[in-house]
Amino acid sequence: MFKPLHNYVLLERIEEENKTAGGIIIPDNAKEKPSRGRVVACGDGVYDAGVQVPVNVKENDVVLFAKWAPSANEVKIDGKDYVIIKETDILGIIK
Repeated sequence: MFKPLHNYVLLERIEEENKTAGGIIIPDNAKEKPSRGRVVACGDGVYDAGVQVPVNVKENDVVLFAKWAPSANEVKIDGKDYVIIKETDILGIIK
């Protein structure tokens, strides 16, 4: 498996509903990439003044992340699509 370093987080995108509240089906080519994901793995954190600051998310957390995050990199690992992103580009944990 893949283990991110420092404050990077490996996310699996969670697909959004393909139907609006009014029942209109959104075609695949009109859908935006989801901005929600499930944490698959995360790094140990960064060092600040010699002290390790751990990441705030953990495996299986469902998070909302910035759509156009500068640190987001799409990767394929073992045939599955993932997003590697810095923890600072995660907006929050969905409970």
